[in-house]
Amino acid sequence: MNKIVNDFSITIGTRNGSGSSTANTTILRSIFKMGVPVSGKNLFPSNIQGLPTWYTIRVNKDGYLARKDVSEVVVAINADSFSRDQAAVASGGVFFYSDDIRLPITRTDISVYPIPIKTLIRNDANVPSDFRELVGNMIYVGAVAQILGIDMDAIRAALTFHFKGKQKPIDMNLNAVKNGAEWAKENLQKTDPFYIEPMNKTEGLIMADGNTAAAIGSIFGGVQFAGWYPITPASSVAESLSEYLPLLRKREDGKHTYAVVQAEDELAALGMAIGAGWSGLRAMTSTSGPGLSLMTEFAGLAYYAEVPVVIWDVQRVGPSTGLPTRTSQADLTFTAFIGHGDSQSVILLPGDVDECFDFGWKSFDLAERLQTPIFVLSDLDMGMNQWMSKPFDYPEVPMDRGKVLWEKDLEELKGNWGRYLDKDGDAIPYRTMPGNKHPLSSYFTRGTGHDEYAKYTEDANMYLKNMDRLVRKHQAAKQYVPAPILHERKGATAGILAFGSTKNAIFEAQDQLQAEHGLTTDFLRIRAVPFSKEVDDYIQSRDQIFVVEMNRDAQLLQLLYMEYPQHATKFKSVAYQDGLPASAKWVREGILAVYEAPAKKTTKKTAKPAAKKASAKGKAAPKKTAKTSVKAAKKVVVKKSSVKKTSAKKSKPAAKRK
Repeated sequence: MNKIVNDFSITIGTRNGSGSSTANTTILRSIFKMGVPVSGKNLFPSNIQGLPTWYTIRVNKDGYLARKDVSEVVVAINADSFSRDQAAVASGGVFFYSDDIRLPITRTDISVYPIPIKTLIRNDANVPSDFRELVGNMIYVGAVAQILGIDMDAIRAALTFHFKGKQKPIDMNLNAVKNGAEWAKENLQKTDPFYIEPMNKTEGLIMADGNTAAAIGSIFGGVQFAGWYPITPASSVAESLSEYLPLLRKREDGKHTYAVVQAEDELAALGMAIGAGWSGLRAMTSTSGPGLSLMTEFAGLAYYAEVPVVIWDVQRVGPSTGLPTRTSQADLTFTAFIGHGDSQSVILLPGDVDECFDFGWKSFDLAERLQTPIFVLSDLDMGMNQWMSKPFDYPEVPMDRGKVLWEKDLEELKGNWGRYLDKDGDAIPYRTMPGNKHPLSSYFTRGTGHDEYAKYTEDANMYLKNMDRLVRKHQAAKQYVPAPILHERKGATAGILAFGSTKNAIFEAQDQLQAEHGLTTDFLRIRAVPFSKEVDDYIQSRDQIFVVEMNRDAQLLQLLYMEYPQHATKFKSVAYQDGLPASAKWVREGILAVYEAPAKKTTKKTAKPAAKKASAKGKAAPKKTAKTSVKAAKKVVVKKSSVKKTSAKKSKPAAKRK
């Protein structure tokens, strides 16, 4: 039996509300502290408690952290999902289960380890009876640690972090872990090949979730006001603000320099934030799809009145209430044109936890530079789950407050300014803030028709002039938004366009496509809308481009069609959504399903037939493939481009700083 070291997935099946979260994250953090690359994903129901929930830990020595479609190690603690959990174990895998579950073991191709969880916790005199269910989860932590080789010192460190150094809960839980490990050592004989062994690949890294990173980044960006209303999966953005603001924003006199307000609904939350942004505060809100729908009218007001505000949308599955605890990338087109009438949004698209932090502060600079709402689209997988990340860096550049006039400026201008006057030709007007004492600083903010001096008008020509300027301002945003990141591969014959948290699955799929199918691809990750010049250049220089996204209707592809109709035949949709995070398997199969091999050259003697669609080792395309939802995404055979390859570039700053 060959050892399999640091390369498998662990899935733990429990009951929602049973207190298993601490146990599961203890396993995750322990492996991380052993230096092994790891990620954790919580699949939980939208009710409060009772239904089955699963926590999956991806362990991979090579750093692949996307969801894996199979689990080699399964821990079954919930009788209601026992049969399903047993069936989910990969052949040759491991099945731990609580031995009070009296259901048959039907598999003969896996290693089976029963654990007397309830017996062991009842016999532990250090655990009060009302804590037995919660602490009892630590018994399976110990058994799993013993069989797989998770270090006990790493478990101690993980518990110390979780309980913030409070010795009593640390000791109670660690004792339960040791009891489980000791029992497993004495009673279970290892028959499986899976091991966790120390590495050094997590040195200098941290573990964090995207919502916490977004909150801390916003604090570092100078947030002064946040209005919010609870909604899964965005609530922890505001909750993290409330947790970290008192720690990171202290004044010597003890007064607060911020406010976090829970409003009566999402519409009010954004209304408050817009009012704060108009008054000169750095203001934000956070929500998810249904809340964003309610915010639509106020979003249109901020766009037309040109008020800076930041809106975080942590995406989940819709439509309507949809699947509130599943992940998605399906708010893109809605956000791009949110509001009635003609409107265009500036959108930031973070791809990992570190970018959630960076975009937390950059979004404020952009909102004030452009005087418009800035939407940041994260998702549940990135926002609520634990990811490895480099430590967050405090911004090295000063805040960009944009084009603001104060008393001295107005004196020099002798009052020759207009709130919506394009004085510099960049389509961005100047603004003043409340508190400016100059008598000519005031203007009337309105969501109705207005001229360059903020005076009410219904003049058709003035309306057209103002709306045309807003279009030019949206185009000007291209020079300020984060540039896309190109991951170039030598010999690439096709390209990939994507955004957000799909990047980990794409990296893994690229390696599989190259190793198993001889298909080399490069990858441009889009980080903002509107699309910048780098996107233009990439599309121009590629003949075949796969657009990968987690939604049914190929929403990124729709935006690309609108922006680049002349290149429509290059795009091939790999759009798929079932509520689960992207996996390398569906990215790989989706690409193979639509890939067209380059046409082979013909000679005068023999003309070879056109190349057939590539598939795995000559087999038929997989049954489960990504859906091509947009009819215009036709399959074509194209010739190799003569355009030179673009080179990999580092991301540009969000804005030029003064």
